[in-house]
Amino acid sequence: MALQVMARAAGPIPLDLEFRVEPGELMALVGHSGSGKTTLLRTIAGLWRPTIARVRVNGRAWLDTEAGIDLRPDRRRVGVVFQAYALFPHMTAAGNIISALDHLPRSRRLAEADRLLTLVNLHGLGGRRPAELSGGQQQRVALARALARRPDALLLDEPFSAVDRATREKLYAEVAALRTHLSMPVVLITHDVNEAQLLADRMVVIESGRMVAEGPTGAVMADPQALRAMGIREVAAMLPATIVDHAADGLTRLEAPGGALFLPGVTGAPGTQLRVRIMAHEVILSRARPTGLSAQNILAGRVARIVPGAGPGVMIHIDLGGHEILARITRRAADQMALHPGDPVHAILKSMSIARDHVARAQLAGG
Repeated sequence: MALQVMARAAGPIPLDLEFRVEPGELMALVGHSGSGKTTLLRTIAGLWRPTIARVRVNGRAWLDTEAGIDLRPDRRRVGVVFQAYALFPHMTAAGNIISALDHLPRSRRLAEADRLLTLVNLHGLGGRRPAELSGGQQQRVALARALARRPDALLLDEPFSAVDRATREKLYAEVAALRTHLSMPVVLITHDVNEAQLLADRMVVIESGRMVAEGPTGAVMADPQALRAMGIREVAAMLPATIVDHAADGLTRLEAPGGALFLPGVTGAPGTQLRVRIMAHEVILSRARPTGLSAQNILAGRVARIVPGAGPGVMIHIDLGGHEILARITRRAADQMALHPGDPVHAILKSMSIARDHVARAQLAGG
């Protein structure tokens, strides 16, 4: 049930892109405001028609301008979760979900709404109206309503931008867990590179309506063109880690490729698998294992490759037992250290340099 999208238009926002999302895969469309992300979502949902476009799900055409096919939004089996929730304020949470269940007999709708509320961790809250729910709870209802349509494709339009950071962290973990139940292609529209890197299997970076880069998330985050489009300070890599224990001083010890990581504010039982986003500009390199530092995290690895930048910086790719992290340092520092591919090196990282929302549970499906 793959989603195939091609769209070309001269305006109002120019578009020229094409991509495919596999069943069960989460693809993030990343770009700054005005880059064309929402226009593309509207194209998939049937709310806007580009000059030339094709949208197919499982081989069935929703839109094909050459063939004269343009199904109405209500005839496209698509679930959409908007930034502003878009819930009916006079209906309960269960009522909002039931409103999307007209394909089921009336006798089955309440039970299905209860099942979906449980799926999004809202069991027992079906009788509350949106005003009686928190922002995060309203977003979960919106997600349950989108899933109620049994969509062939699920579109998430900046779904976490209206909630606070603590709620976002919980929602990231819940989306990762929910994906074990999702078999349809999922498209996440976001300007937040951290969000995309934590959640997505693949990324499409859009700038002025054109694809700058497309591919697995890790590969895109190492693509110089994509990095320039997103802003160089966004360069980061994801490192798998497992919770070992929690210390009395507030630090959690994680086991990661290359050694131990000590991070603050991490929750979860020992054995919980996580993904940690490590910003390239926060990594310091040393030839020998240093001593007497305040930094708690020293990971042993080898230089995989060195990629020159357009300015005075270079990107050092460090292999940690088959997983890469990145270090952005000056060309002068790389020359002084005489770094070459294959050289042993130690990556140094302060515990306080990793934000709480840069740590997420490992994805349980599709990646």
